[in-house]
Amino acid sequence: MERKLPYYMAYPMPLLYDDERLERRDFEYMKSMYPEAAKRALPFVEEECDRMEYEGSMLYDEYPDKLQLRLMCSRIYNKMEDREENPGEWLGELLEVMLYQEIYKRRCDHRKYRRKYY
Repeated sequence: MERKLPYYMAYPMPLLYDDERLERRDFEYMKSMYPEAAKRALPFVEEECDRMEYEGSMLYDEYPDKLQLRLMCSRIYNKMEDREENPGEWLGELLEVMLYQEIYKRRCDHRKYRRKYY
């Protein structure tokens, strides 16, 4: 008589995606602990990344163009400038770091999801 395997042993794929869910949850938790200025800047950074996220975008180039990244930062800075009390060099540097972090995360996700469909 042939023994039947439990579902989780016959189809182990759902366990594969559990790591991604945990990574996403950790990333969202860390974003929730940002300081107030970073929390105010986060929607602007995400909006700019959403605008630039398409197939063939320079975000996914092996070596993204530094000038284009700086232009993205300046667009975000111009949007935030009116909302901050003392915008200065610190805001530009904060936005640059946050933008690079967001791009890094999106590039990792893009590589992960692109690999699964081969």
